[in-house]
Amino acid sequence: MIEMVARIDDIPPSERFAAWRALCDRTTIPMELRSTHEDDFRATMWGIHLGQVSVSGTSVPSLWNHRTPAHIRRSDPETYHLQLHLRGETDVRHAGTTTTLGARQFMLSSTSRPYEAVIGRGRTDTMTVAVPPSLVPFPAADLDRLLGRRLSGRTGIGALLADVLVRLGAEHAAYRPADAPRLGTVVVDLLTALLAHELDGDAETGGGGGTGAGGAGARMAPESHRRALLLRIQDFVQRNLHIPDLTPASIAAAHHISVRYLHRLFERQGHTVAAWIRAQRLERCRRDLADPAQSGIPIHAIAARWGFAHAADFSRAFRGAYGVPPRDFRLAALSQPAHTEK
Repeated sequence: MIEMVARIDDIPPSERFAAWRALCDRTTIPMELRSTHEDDFRATMWGIHLGQVSVSGTSVPSLWNHRTPAHIRRSDPETYHLQLHLRGETDVRHAGTTTTLGARQFMLSSTSRPYEAVIGRGRTDTMTVAVPPSLVPFPAADLDRLLGRRLSGRTGIGALLADVLVRLGAEHAAYRPADAPRLGTVVVDLLTALLAHELDGDAETGGGGGTGAGGAGARMAPESHRRALLLRIQDFVQRNLHIPDLTPASIAAAHHISVRYLHRLFERQGHTVAAWIRAQRLERCRRDLADPAQSGIPIHAIAARWGFAHAADFSRAFRGAYGVPPRDFRLAALSQPAHTEK
């Protein structure tokens, strides 16, 4: 499942750093690089695609990297990166926050914001999850509060996610290409759970702005309740996408709220309830259609599995969301060459 491995050990020492810079410059997130080991730079990089999610890892000696507004204008995939430090320490400045990251600590960053990192205390190993905003069910304004902050990967949900990522990188040969979208779902679910946990904790404490009577903590409490309710509703919907008559009325009744209030919760996220449900169903269908293990299942059966009662309605919705009919998408997805396990 490893799609890319880059090593520069077989290049003459004096040329290794230039080769590394050229390699990084070809990525979708270019940045300026410097190192005190430029005369003999030893580093590795690898990457895996898990559907819409990618996971990568690097091992580098001392390194200074800086992503400036000019780099962002040149190329910006507009994704969130959740970086996990495994070894060493890095000083990072991002989104107005300065952080020192140590072993088993996470940091969320945005490719659309300037970034500066200094690795100066020995070799550092990191892993990075790149995820598009469409898969992260939180408003950008909420996620902005987490950018550049240190998040724990040593306890709780963070430890679960860190364990999954470490094993994913170490045991890639045990997985088949068909496992990729399923593993992507696991990673996104744990990443979402970690961010939800941090946002709820941030709301309860007022985001560090004080929790006294009438202070930020008191003002944030209603928002915390709304967010927790929305997450419960979204989880409920995800578990019941197979029910064709899943409607705003049935969802509201299951959570003892009015349909009007349900619509208000989703409007705050920039969605209608029906549109969000349809998008989740289409994404499940897209993953199944791209899964070689399900290539023998008729398209209409996959659509029905995820709540689309009428094949014609599904075909129109799928084409509207992804630009191609479901049959053409499946043919293209299944014609991709499988990656040889190593």
